Amino acid sequence: MPAEVTGFVGRQRELTELAALLAAARLVTVTGPGGVGKSRLALRAAARAAGAFPDGTWLVEVAPVQDPLLLGHAVLEALRLTDCTARPPVDVLAERLAGRRLLLVLDGCEHLVEACAELADTLLRALPGLRVLTTSRSVLRASGEHLLTLAPLPVGALPGQRPGPGVLPDAVRLFADRARAVLPSFEVTEANAEAVGLLCRRLDGIPLAVELAAGRLRALSVEQITARLDDRFRLLTGGSRTALPRHQTLRTTIGWSHELCTVQERLLWARLSVFAGSFDLEAAEYVCAGEGIEPEDVLDLLDELVAKSVLLREDSPFGVRFRLLDTLREYGGHWLRAAGEEQRLLRRHRDWYLGVATWGEVEWFGPRQAETAERTQLAHTNLRAALEFCLSEPGEEQIALLLAGTLWFFWVGCGHLGEGRHWLDRALALDREPTEARAKALWVTGYMATLQGDLTAARPALEECRRQALDTGDDRALAYAVHRQGCAALIGDEPERAAELFEEALWHYRTIGELNSNVVMAMIELGLAYLFQGDLDSGELWFGQAREVCEEHGEQWAYAYVLYASAYSHFLDGAIQPARALARECVRLNHQFRDLLGIVLGIDLLALLETEPAGPGEPADLCEARVLQGAAHRIWRTVGTPFLGSRSFFGTHQECAERARAGLTQQAFDDCYRAGARLDLDAAVSRALDGGGSPEGPEPGPGPCSVPPAPAPAPVPNS
Repeated sequence: MPAEVTGFVGRQRELTELAALLAAARLVTVTGPGGVGKSRLALRAAARAAGAFPDGTWLVEVAPVQDPLLLGHAVLEALRLTDCTARPPVDVLAERLAGRRLLLVLDGCEHLVEACAELADTLLRALPGLRVLTTSRSVLRASGEHLLTLAPLPVGALPGQRPGPGVLPDAVRLFADRARAVLPSFEVTEANAEAVGLLCRRLDGIPLAVELAAGRLRALSVEQITARLDDRFRLLTGGSRTALPRHQTLRTTIGWSHELCTVQERLLWARLSVFAGSFDLEAAEYVCAGEGIEPEDVLDLLDELVAKSVLLREDSPFGVRFRLLDTLREYGGHWLRAAGEEQRLLRRHRDWYLGVATWGEVEWFGPRQAETAERTQLAHTNLRAALEFCLSEPGEEQIALLLAGTLWFFWVGCGHLGEGRHWLDRALALDREPTEARAKALWVTGYMATLQGDLTAARPALEECRRQALDTGDDRALAYAVHRQGCAALIGDEPERAAELFEEALWHYRTIGELNSNVVMAMIELGLAYLFQGDLDSGELWFGQAREVCEEHGEQWAYAYVLYASAYSHFLDGAIQPARALARECVRLNHQFRDLLGIVLGIDLLALLETEPAGPGEPADLCEARVLQGAAHRIWRTVGTPFLGSRSFFGTHQECAERARAGLTQQAFDDCYRAGARLDLDAAVSRALDGGGSPEGPEPGPGPCSVPPAPAPAPVPNS
């Protein structure tokens, strides 16, 4: 076994798993993409296991062997066994190794998988004391084979975050270790940690790519290397001259995998490069079949690409999904462009995800709403790619408007208001033709701007939509424009005007036979308009109608807002306990959809409810009220303008703050708020649902207001 010449970084979990496999199985294959570190892991594991094999651990470099008939001879040579007879090498091995206990490591078997599988099977049957460890981009599919699939190294923090000292992700640690071979003074510091982390993410955490990038520090800074990664195959060259040829450059490493694929597998690899992120079988069949690949062949080809470690297999709640590492995706993209197929495949990709969005909009109003949210979230990166294609390709502007507008349910219902505005603003700026697609994009934009408290942008968009609808006779767009103008009036503290617009919108909806989550929301919003005018009975009447529609159709997202509105109505009517139960269920449902606006409205209302006695003879928990207000403040900052910029919605917060200030010391008033502001989203929701006392919040003490001090968050006006 060769000695290691560079440090071994990370992989402790994988080493433990591989040791367990070697103890339990006689044939183990470490598989994974090129450059992921299969050989290093196998050699380290073999060295650790050496004590269990009194006759040694032996390495056979299979990669240089091109003729399968020479494989047995290569094993004989590696074991330092000589034989001058005409007998088959496998017979010689069976004879000379009889009665011995040893571990044989076959490294780089992917180009000779059949020969390696046959050799391993024959030797294992003949030699009870033998164990075989192989590395291969393709599984051997030999009898008794156990697999360890090696993923790239963890890359750690997301963009905008910095890995903390002492807890650097393995990919960053590897980069730093190899960088010191080039620049002995190199360290990951506060100043460069984010840049190094970004570089490692761009390289997918592939150890070979990370090592090659570190070698470029002779001439480039970390930021310069990252900037040049668009041509990573030209940049990442110059590896060790003593490395195997297939490992000397990134292009050669991946090209080695490419050569191992059949013509159809290469074609599918190239076509799959249009996917961003993960995809499922149905998407691959639609986008990639035709002109050389039959639809019924796609499954088998995907299976082969997984077996060759070109594709990663991922489990999801909806079945198996597949993903290309970015580096392999870029390589496939080069071949797709060379074949002149890129535009055709990008359009098919766009068509599929337009279908995903259209079907999601239909399914949103029904019992599979939560499933629709999760499926759309899984498709998110591909939806972005489809939108980017439409916005950058001349002639696709109307489809960009249609796709971005159709995804309103995802932008609004699943916590992506800011991103939705981004896509819609870009699409609206490209094409001003008064089409149905533009009308939809206008009302969706106005709706989202309203929810962000941006009435300056919302009102012109909605008025343009209304005027266009009247000019073109688009009754559906007119209904939505009037409805969302009602929302703007409600947020703008004009409840009487809002009620008039909601009544008009509901009349339009009934006239055209429209019934969906938007129509239900119009009912809820009309009820709130009455509530803000002090008319509880009319408000409850509309909440009841909305609740009936939701229950009949299995709608959950709008139902969460029914719960919020009903909870507020119960509070105004003095029914505190029912209000608490409704508000908590509102928060729970909205958290399921990751609807930040619904979550924060519910938490702010729960804060106010904490200022009421929990039961007969029990005191109000003013400290908990302030904790929840602090938690809500942190969420509001991710939604948009706090309380939508509305005095009506701000009223509950203001009343809660006044009650808490009257019953708490200034120190407790401030400390509780700061403690709440430290809670992240999940912790805040947990706190709200548990009714206080969760470990993430204030520490328990002798009194209800004993909390540790914390840095103050940005202030909320009048809080």
